[in-house]
Amino acid sequence: MRFDFVSLRFGFTALEPVHFPAGKAANVLRGAFGTAFRGLSCRPDCSDSRNCPDRHACPYARVFSPEATGQGPSGLADSPRPFVFRARHLDGRIFQAGSGELGSLFRFGVNLFAADAATVGAFTDAFRAMGPTGIGPRHGRAELCEVLCEPVSLDLAPRAAAPDRVTVAFLTPTELKQEHRIVERPEFPVLFGRIRDRVSTLRRLYGRGPLEMDYAGSSRRAAEVRLIRCELRRETVERRSSRTGQTHPIGGFVGELEYEGDLREFLPFLEAGQWVGVGRQAVWGKGEIQVTV
Repeated sequence: MRFDFVSLRFGFTALEPVHFPAGKAANVLRGAFGTAFRGLSCRPDCSDSRNCPDRHACPYARVFSPEATGQGPSGLADSPRPFVFRARHLDGRIFQAGSGELGSLFRFGVNLFAADAATVGAFTDAFRAMGPTGIGPRHGRAELCEVLCEPVSLDLAPRAAAPDRVTVAFLTPTELKQEHRIVERPEFPVLFGRIRDRVSTLRRLYGRGPLEMDYAGSSRRAAEVRLIRCELRRETVERRSSRTGQTHPIGGFVGELEYEGDLREFLPFLEAGQWVGVGRQAVWGKGEIQVTV
């Protein structure tokens, strides 16, 4: 079993000061990108992408606000978007205006799970259009100066020589649900199940098709892996919607967990989780993890 996607990296030169509030860099980029993407893709008379008359032909509707298919894991009201932002290194930073100056250049990543050339091109066009319209709370203008695209293919087969311990660091606020409730102490079956279901759904919707694996059996075996260290703290972050004026929580827990057990079957999925993220709002950069063996 393989999981294929592309890793994109975009570089911008600030033409005016560009401000990324602490804990909100990915959300700032998400808002600016979404506005630019919609402007390029949607018809002028389309006020709501969910009711777009050309929904199936509209890149914005298909990628930025996909509809539920009724075939995904329970708890998914809508199909997951086929991308995640990687921008936590920009949190709390301000990039000053300048041409070619070190202090004016900022970069961020996007992992794109719909890896066809048309979608990659649509993303690049939207990010190029995003710069002149302004980024961040002060709408600082910027210019796209760098685009890198790297194909990635992950092998999800069990590892014959996996260690019996693994540390999972939650680098950005994370929220995991079990039975419709947020968990405060993620036991291994919860973490593995959320990653497995996310990878499977992304692969089914945008890649090679559903994973061919024993879901029930993998869940039973995951229950035998023990949580032996839990060092988490909660971070409270909120964002304010410029469209509705409402405030939404985007916080969660950060820190480290350590698990012990037979990890041969599970290590490939934990490593895939580093690319896809895990939990609520992973598409905006939440739930970014790092795995150390």
